[in-house]
Amino acid sequence: MDQIKIGRFIAAQRKNKKLTQAQLAERLGITDRAVSKWENGKSMPDSSIMLDLCETLDISVNDLLCGEVVTMTNYNEKTEKNLLEMIKQKEEADKRLLSLEIMIGLMSTLFLLMMIAIGSYLLLYLKIQWLFIVMLIVGLVQFIICMMLALRIEQVAGYYKCDKCGHRYVPTYLSVNIAPHMGRTRYMKCPECGKKSWQKKVISMEKTDK
Repeated sequence: MDQIKIGRFIAAQRKNKKLTQAQLAERLGITDRAVSKWENGKSMPDSSIMLDLCETLDISVNDLLCGEVVTMTNYNEKTEKNLLEMIKQKEEADKRLLSLEIMIGLMSTLFLLMMIAIGSYLLLYLKIQWLFIVMLIVGLVQFIICMMLALRIEQVAGYYKCDKCGHRYVPTYLSVNIAPHMGRTRYMKCPECGKKSWQKKVISMEKTDK
């Protein structure tokens, strides 16, 4: 989606309604700085207020995402294009999240090992047992928190694909947490066919990857 075009469209529709940025922001319960960012193409309206924005400007969501008033003759084409663009953006965001998951895992593991190494040195050479315990606890606490965050990212980014029926879905956090796993492949029960299998993490909802 063209954020610059959408921003200009928002600005034009706001002016047509004879609203200032501050007045529009007040109606939506946000800051005028947020409105300014939209109109300058620096950000997009959050999905939670998109409907309110469209209602205030008397446009459709499809108009907003296209950056223009969509006529009936090209409505279906524009809608399909917007849906495909949103799917593409989600897939790209999921890829970034899964890369972040790896980074979180590596950094938290390195930090834990560093705490153990430093604590062991203090214990063996300086005989400071209490400091070793403190450093070990700090390392373990941050490791557990980071692993919980990484697991949450893995749960919501992309989908799991049932090896039995091919169904793709987002499982609950608990089911991902307790499932046996090998990397990102987890042994879980499919909500569609009800069978357990080793389910791979995939990015797309469409059945295009092997």
